[in-house]
Amino acid sequence: MALYYSACIQGILWSLMGMGLYISFRILGFADLTSEASFTLGAGVAAILIQSGYSPLLATLLAIGAGMLAGLVTGWLTTFLAIPGLLASIITMTGLYSVSLRVMGQPNLSLRGSDTLFSLMEQVVASSDLARLVLGLVFALLVVAMLSLLFKTDLGQALVATGDNRIMADSLGINTHRMLRLALMLSNGLIALSGALVAQDNGFADIQLGNGTVVIAFSAIVIGEVIFRQQLSLTKRLMTVVLGAVIYRLILVAVLQLGFNANDFRFLSAFVLVLFLAGPNLIKRYFRQKGGY
Repeated sequence: MALYYSACIQGILWSLMGMGLYISFRILGFADLTSEASFTLGAGVAAILIQSGYSPLLATLLAIGAGMLAGLVTGWLTTFLAIPGLLASIITMTGLYSVSLRVMGQPNLSLRGSDTLFSLMEQVVASSDLARLVLGLVFALLVVAMLSLLFKTDLGQALVATGDNRIMADSLGINTHRMLRLALMLSNGLIALSGALVAQDNGFADIQLGNGTVVIAFSAIVIGEVIFRQQLSLTKRLMTVVLGAVIYRLILVAVLQLGFNANDFRFLSAFVLVLFLAGPNLIKRYFRQKGGY
């Protein structure tokens, strides 16, 4: 039971990355692979600062800033240099691997013996598991609330308009290049926050930590959309991302409990994503054929 409880907590922390990717992928319609590098960069910045004696909260905030800079680089490559978005994000992702290594100084950093946000929260609630849950929920709900407020403002609506129809947004006087850069900064800042929290929860940061994380984030988005197919407000849709991330982690734990090798984790991750992406269409096709039309 403790394993499933831990999976729920991990899901909440990973949902922050899902919400970041939701901004770039669903709202902006931008396939951004910078996210894998931003996740690692956020983890690395937080870990090295905490190791150096800085406050865990300050380290986490600076990790968010590092992620926003990563998003700005991708946005700058796309808007100023006219490099296609997907290629621009791949270029940034490639370059940030070396940047993360420079920041960390080594491929792996341990946080054992250092104060983290979770260890500080544990002093308040007197339980490590409860501290992880409370802190994860606080950050998840805070992000949902802030994004909900942002997208109700004129700035937020300009971001949505840019994602819906860039040509129309231009005709309305919206600086779509600026909106693109802002959305990518916001997206990658949240992804770096997720990386910083996951690193503190795990007790280490690793240069390979971000590998394959796009699949996890997409899974959180897709699972939430499949379960709640009806039209929802942005606030509720973001909450489905949190729920999707938790369900995703629970599914993987359940599958691994069946006896699968831990080395198959990435294959299982990809399989779960394919299952939720293709499942609804396969079910519809089956019933159409069964009905004879």
